Amino acid sequence: MSGSKHFETPAPSRDVTELHHTFAWVVVFTNGAAGAWIAAAHWVEQLRVKPMWWAVHIAHGTVAVQVMLGAYLIGVNDIEASGIHTFYGFLTFVAVTVIVAYRHLAQYRYLLYGLGSLFIMGLAIRAMTLPALG
Repeated sequence: MSGSKHFETPAPSRDVTELHHTFAWVVVFTNGAAGAWIAAAHWVEQLRVKPMWWAVHIAHGTVAVQVMLGAYLIGVNDIEASGIHTFYGFLTFVAVTVIVAYRHLAQYRYLLYGLGSLFIMGLAIRAMTLPALG
C-alpha cells in the first residue's frame, strides 16, 4: 500500500518526486567528479585551480537541494518516508557540514574535501538503493 501512495499524489508532487529521483544522480555525479578532482589535487598541484573549489561547493550544494526536495515531498504529501532512506539523506547532509567544519586543517584540506565528497557520493548511492516509502 505504501508504494501506491507515489501514484496517488497530485500532479505537482509527482513532478517533484521525479525531480527528486533524477536529482539524486546529479548529487552522485557532481560529488564523485568533484571528489576525484580535489583528491587528485592533493598530489598534483596543477589541479589546484579556483574552478575546483567552485565545483566542490556546487556539488555540496546539490545535497542541500536534494534534502529540501525530500523534505518537501514528506511535508506536502503527508507520507511516511522510509526511516533508513531518510537517515541516509540526513547523514549525507551532516557529512557536508562536518567537511566544512574541518576546512581549517590546511595540510589535509584537499584530502578532506576529496575523500569527503566521495563519501557523500557513496551515501547518496546507498540512499538511492533503499526504499523511499516505509
